[in-house]
Amino acid sequence: MKKLSKFALAAGFLALGAINVHAEGIDEINPDVAARLYNPDMLDPAQPIGPSAWRDFVAKNPPPWKIGYASSYAGNTWRAGAMNELQNVIIPEWKELGLLDEVIITQSNLNDSTQIQQMRQLVDQGVDAIIVCCSNPTALNQTVQYAADKGVPVFSLTGYLTSPYAINSSVNYQVAGFEIGKNMAEQIGGEGNVLVVEGIPGTSGSDSQDRGVKAGLASAPGVKVVGSVAGMWTDQVAQGEVQKWLATHPGKLDGIVVQSAAEMGVLRAVQQSGRGDVPVAIGGELGALCYWRNNPDYITASYQVWPPADEMQLIWNIMMRTLQGQGPKIQSVLVDPIKMTHEDLTKVMNEDCSVDSPDWLAVGADRWGGSSDYLDDFFLKPADPKKYTAK
Repeated sequence: MKKLSKFALAAGFLALGAINVHAEGIDEINPDVAARLYNPDMLDPAQPIGPSAWRDFVAKNPPPWKIGYASSYAGNTWRAGAMNELQNVIIPEWKELGLLDEVIITQSNLNDSTQIQQMRQLVDQGVDAIIVCCSNPTALNQTVQYAADKGVPVFSLTGYLTSPYAINSSVNYQVAGFEIGKNMAEQIGGEGNVLVVEGIPGTSGSDSQDRGVKAGLASAPGVKVVGSVAGMWTDQVAQGEVQKWLATHPGKLDGIVVQSAAEMGVLRAVQQSGRGDVPVAIGGELGALCYWRNNPDYITASYQVWPPADEMQLIWNIMMRTLQGQGPKIQSVLVDPIKMTHEDLTKVMNEDCSVDSPDWLAVGADRWGGSSDYLDDFFLKPADPKKYTAK
C-alpha cells in the first residue's frame, strides 16, 4: 500500500469564531497550529491543553526501557492494526536501537476496574512508562496519579485522560467530526434525514467526534438527525444495530454518518436492507474504501481520523522523547484530520482491492504529526529520539 499524500485541512475554521488562545503551554507552539487545532470554538471543552506536568522530567532509569501497554479492548480491526504496528514494527526497531527492553501488554475488555488493576501492576513491575488507548477520560485518573508518584508517566493515544499527569495525542476529534458531518450535509444537498452511528459512548474520542459530527450536520438547517445508535467501533456491532434501526424506521433516510471502525458493517447493513444507495461516511477501513474505489460516485470524500499504525507511532514518538528529557510543552498533542478525494484513493488503491480486507489505510507516520518539523515544536528541547544516547 502506497502511503497517502497529506491533504491536511486548511485553517478554514478561523472563520467560525474569534480565536482566543491564551493558555501558557499553547503560547509556546506554532501560532497557526494553535489557531487551527486549539481554537476553543472547535475543541472538546474537556480536552486537557494546559502546560505538561512532565516538562522537566527525565526517566529514572537509563535505556533500554521497559514499557507497559494497558490496552482497553482488542475486539475490532482498529485495535488489531495498532497492535500489529506495535508488535511487528515498533518493538523490533526500538530494540535494535538499544532503547527498548520489552513491552508488557495487558487487555481489560472495556472494564475500567480491570484496566486500573493492570496499570497498577505494571507500575509495580517497574515499567518506565505506560501507554493506554481510547479509555474512559476520568476513570483512570487516580491510577495515573499513582504512576506519576512513582515517576512513571502515562501516555494516552486516540483520546485523552483528564488527569494533569497524562500526556495525550490524537486528531482534534471535534474538528474531524465537524468536517465529516458538514461533508455529509453538502453531499445530500443541504437537506434530508441522517442517522448517526457513534463509537463507544463515554470515551473521549467517541464523544468529541460525535459533538463535531452533529455540529457539522447542523451547518445545514435542512438536515435532521433522525436517529443515533452505538456502533462500538466494531463492524459486526454496527451492522447489527443499523439493521435493527432500519427495520423499525422504514421512512426516508438520506445519509448515515458513522465513526470508523464500523463503516464496513454499516455498508453491509444498508445493502442487505435494500437501501444500498444511501451514502455512508467512509473512514480508513480498506474494505469500505475498496467499495468506494469501485463505486466512485457513491460519496464525495473520506476523512482519515485515526489511522491505527500512525496513531501508535505518534504516541510512541512522544513517549520516547519524554523519557529522554525533551520536555513536552502541553498536555495534548493534536493533529489535523486528512481529507481524501476519490482521485487520491486511486493513487493508493487498485481496482482489484477486496471489500473483505480487515486492514486500515496508513497515511504515513511522518504525515500524522510524526515529522520533526511538526513534533519538535511541542517539546522544549527537541531532538531526533532515534539518535538518543544516555549521558
